This record gives sequence, C-alpha cells and structure tokens, in this order.
Amino acid sequence: MNMEDSQEESGNHPVRGWIEKANQYNDIANIGEIARRSFGNNAFDGILTMIGVLIGSFTSGISEARTIIVTGMSTSIAIMISGAWGAYLTESAERKKDLDELGRSTLSDLNGSRIGRASRFAAIAVSVVDGLSPFLGAIVVLIPFFFAGLFADIRQVYYTAFGCALAALFALGVWLGRVAKGNLLGYGIKTLLAGVVSILIGSLLNGS
Repeated sequence: MNMEDSQEESGNHPVRGWIEKANQYNDIANIGEIARRSFGNNAFDGILTMIGVLIGSFTSGISEARTIIVTGMSTSIAIMISGAWGAYLTESAERKKDLDELGRSTLSDLNGSRIGRASRFAAIAVSVVDGLSPFLGAIVVLIPFFFAGLFADIRQVYYTAFGCALAALFALGVWLGRVAKGNLLGYGIKTLLAGVVSILIGSLLNGS
C-alpha cells in the first residue's frame, strides 16, 4: 500500500486517522511519558485526598451515605478542575516558550507547523490526564457509599472504602513498578504504606 492509499484509507476512517495523528504528535512532543507521570502522581493525590475526606467524616460521626457522596464528589470535581486547569496553563506556557525559542533559532514561525500543532495537542492531552486521574482515583474510594444500602452499618461502608483506597494504592504501585521495570511488590507496598500512614495520622489528628 502506497502513501496515497494510506492517506485515503485514514480519510475514510476518521477515528483511525485521529489515532494516527495522535501517535505522530506523541512522537514529536513526547506526550506519553509526561502523561504517565501525570497519571501516577495525580491518581495518587486523588486517592490520598479522599482518604483524608473519609477520615474527617468518619471521626466526625457522619453516618449518611448521601452526605459523604456529595462531599466526596464535590472534592473530586474540585481536584479535577484544579488539575486540568493548572496543567493546561502550565503546559501551554512552557511549550509556547520552547516553541518560540526553537522558532528563533531556526528563523521561522512554527505556530502553524506540525511541531506547533503537536505542542498544542500535548498541552490539551496532559491537562486531560491531569484532571481525570485524581478524579478517577477519588471516585474509586467512594464506590462503597453508592451501595451503602447493601451494608448492615455505615461503619462497614467506611472500612470497605478504606480497603478500596489501599487496594487502589497498591495497584497503582504495581503499575508504577511495571513502568519502571522494577520490583512490582516493592512498589505496591510503598504506595500502600502512604495510605496506611495517612489513615493513622488522620485518625490521630481527629482523636479517633
């Protein structure tokens, strides 16, 4: 298949064409590596933030699942907006600076070039990952409260949510271990310990 046939085929399949373009932009702007770091850091933050919310609710005696869900969802949305907005502004500024410097060194305007388009795409892609990863991490911890009616007591829901948080942290650590090609169990234990420490310190601060 020649290049013209390939382009025609991509034109007939918009999704395939978009994926190919995204892969090209990834090769130019190194989006994948940055997105992986953002996902790991921000999912970690989202889980630990929700542990803090649950510790505060638990020690304050909040026993209505709806109240916890509303509080948790509000917090999740706030960290999603914060992550996406902050990442977009920061990434856009940094990439514009790099693009302008490259343009000056090559005596050309790169804004309309493939490099410029890749740079703008990277800022959007990284901001989406930055926003969604803490939101998804936080929602995983909240899942038991959506099924509170299946539990005999609200304390069981809390304990299950803490268990989900620790399991999610361990899974995240294992994933990081795979990325680093390191010890999967070691990475899992390290992230798991962060959750345990957060629960212990939160409980002590709240006098539980």
